[in-house]
Amino acid sequence: MRDEDYKLHPVLRIDFPPDDRLGRGKIMLLELIRETGSISAAGRAMDMSYRRAWLLVDALNRMFKEPSVESQRGGKQGGGAAVTAFGEMLIQRFRAMEAKACAAIGDDLDWLEAVRNRNAVSVEETARHE
Repeated sequence: MRDEDYKLHPVLRIDFPPDDRLGRGKIMLLELIRETGSISAAGRAMDMSYRRAWLLVDALNRMFKEPSVESQRGGKQGGGAAVTAFGEMLIQRFRAMEAKACAAIGDDLDWLEAVRNRNAVSVEETARHE
């Protein structure tokens, strides 16, 4: 693994009470739908079923006044999905919020990195060796 893979970083998640959440998983799904033009392909790229990907898209579309994804039923051309203009703005704004959060606590992340024990074995790695 690269050093970048071990760099400390905040993980942003916005809670929409009572039950909805917006985080990096849904944003990554939107980015992959944009890239592939398909909910199914985006889900596969994230190792999730079509049903799970579709449920996340449905949740995203219900969370806001405008849909993030528009889909077409299969047919001669086959089905497909596209990220809407609102969905593009949502991706852009979320990524900007992540960058702002990281910048805001940059000094604290540097401090945590300086005092971090890089030789410690993670719980997951311990479980793999048992």
